[in-house]
Amino acid sequence: MQDERYVASADLGSGKIAISVAKIVGDDIQIIYYKETPSDGIRHSLVFNPKKASDALRLAVKEAENELNIKIRQIVVGLPRCDIHQEVAPARLERSEPDTCITLEEIVALKNMALDDYPLQDASKEEIYGAVAQSFSAEDLINQTEDDITGTISDILEGNFKIFVGSKSAIKNINMMSTLAEIALGRQYFVPDAVAKAVLTSGEMDNGVALVEIGSGVTSLTIYHGGILRYYYAIPFGGNTITTDIKFECGFKEVLAENIKLAFGSCQPDKLQTMSDKILQINDEESGGYEHLSVSYLSQIINARAQEIIEAILFLIQESGYADKLRDGVVLTGGGANLVGLSSLFKEMSGYCVRMGFPRISKFCSAACPGVGETSAAASIGLILKAKEDKYINCIEDRPVIIKDEEAETEDDLKGTVFENSDVIEPSRKGESNVRRSKKPKGKITWGNKLASKLSSAFESSTLGNLYEEMGKE
Repeated sequence: MQDERYVASADLGSGKIAISVAKIVGDDIQIIYYKETPSDGIRHSLVFNPKKASDALRLAVKEAENELNIKIRQIVVGLPRCDIHQEVAPARLERSEPDTCITLEEIVALKNMALDDYPLQDASKEEIYGAVAQSFSAEDLINQTEDDITGTISDILEGNFKIFVGSKSAIKNINMMSTLAEIALGRQYFVPDAVAKAVLTSGEMDNGVALVEIGSGVTSLTIYHGGILRYYYAIPFGGNTITTDIKFECGFKEVLAENIKLAFGSCQPDKLQTMSDKILQINDEESGGYEHLSVSYLSQIINARAQEIIEAILFLIQESGYADKLRDGVVLTGGGANLVGLSSLFKEMSGYCVRMGFPRISKFCSAACPGVGETSAAASIGLILKAKEDKYINCIEDRPVIIKDEEAETEDDLKGTVFENSDVIEPSRKGESNVRRSKKPKGKITWGNKLASKLSSAFESSTLGNLYEEMGKE
């Protein structure tokens, strides 16, 4: 019988904190809880006030615990989306046994060399969030993928990597938030990779696609081509910027401006048809009066800012060098992507085919979890999918019981993989470079069932059962 474990994730957004809890049995994932609550102390995806952010996180986690009748010991979160810059990091390895085939372990060692030797401008303020292997070369073989280079024979092995560098203080603030909230951090992931895991298909990532995530305070662009993450950049404005425009232009409170945007907002004033001549009457409970707002004028306010965001993204796509390689166009996701007419406006302005990026239900099942299939849930579900790959993460039980066995661990496939920054250097075998390995206990881990019975009884009617037998594979 396969071990059962639970993973909890928190998407720390500028406007909301999205908490997901999943039950994992082998390769099966069942989302048993999803809820969005207001965030605080977070701006442009950066925790700037750990105390306020911890209070909001504690309340969000407490709601999940009360509903599920469990105790969440740790959560997985995403690294900040903003203030990240990417650099190119080459590495070269002189092989000690040139007559043997290149192994995956040597490729991992090459990646570690690129990470360790990369010169940060200010190591006291910057930190490497992750790296992605772009290509490999070995003598006459140039710009090869990991699959093609593994197994070849060469005196040397060269690699080209994209390094993603962010603020060290941003990580410290997340850690402080976790400490104040009294919730351990199981893992911190590079969010663009997690979101792509939730909404993109392998075909899209291979053919070329631009993933645009529009959040409350950040809009990010992630480009995949050849199955590899090639480019990432984020701009510090999103859906909340549109709300602010409505607030100041019309003199409304922010909550009212947000509600009006969601209820009547549209990106295309010329496509309103019968709504163009409608007038909204806004009652002021404090003064007892009321104000009038034309739906057409509201749409013009939204259109101006939406065009600015799209133009910024199109500029970044041109800067990436992949503008003519996006055969599968653009995928819009995030809570801001739901704005009426945004996908049509993006298509008109860019000429790309555009689709909405919802979490792909072929990768999980859910029962009685409203909102889990919406674009706003993409990051939270993506973090669950990333954490699922690490069998040592369990967010509910007190501690794991380690049972030694002889099963060898394998490294993650480097192709298109983002390497996290929580690794340690271990001595290598004779004649090989040092290899960076994850901080994981060796041996097989099994988990106690102190809380499993509570969850089993609470979700007896919605177990994984035969649901996965009816679901198609990717």
